[in-house]
Amino acid sequence: MMKTLNLIMSVAIAAGVLQSCGGNTQKDSKAFADSTNQAKDSSKNDTATTSAAGLTVSKENSEFAVNAANGGMAEVELGKLAQEKGTSQAVKDFGGMMVNDHSKANEELMSLAKNKNITLPATLGKDEQEAKDKLAAKSGAEFDKAYVENMLEDHKKDIKEFEDAGKNLTDPELKAFAIKTLPTLKMHLAAIQKIHNKVK
Repeated sequence: MMKTLNLIMSVAIAAGVLQSCGGNTQKDSKAFADSTNQAKDSSKNDTATTSAAGLTVSKENSEFAVNAANGGMAEVELGKLAQEKGTSQAVKDFGGMMVNDHSKANEELMSLAKNKNITLPATLGKDEQEAKDKLAAKSGAEFDKAYVENMLEDHKKDIKEFEDAGKNLTDPELKAFAIKTLPTLKMHLAAIQKIHNKVK
């Protein structure tokens, strides 16, 4: 009963914070998640004390989780676009792979974050939303080319982030998630590089 009450209170407080901050949080869910996690960051203390929810949340761990969740959501959203708007079957198929693989990874990350009291973005960050809007405005071969370029650049960046996380994160479960997800990201990069050679 007490746990349920605490959960209700947490949700109510979070809703109040969202409303009191006005439209800014609506514009960039990623920035809101980062600032929320900073407020819960217990690594600032000399002793390994815990947050209000009884879980340790460090800046490095929470930032990786937020970035990975934001990037994963973007991969799914852009993958859906590729399935709808792609003219090349290879682009459509790659988009489908993005939706499937990143949806699974996102669910796993959400579960980890919930257990660790890490707030994740509820919607795409501002930059990712702008990239999606630009891509959605394109069609035909122009869309295919822009999508492939985006995926190529994005996966190179993701691989670097996940490699760094696999080496440097202090949270063993998030570290394991990064290491486990890395081969899939590398496979995605190899696949999109092949497509890039055909559509450029």
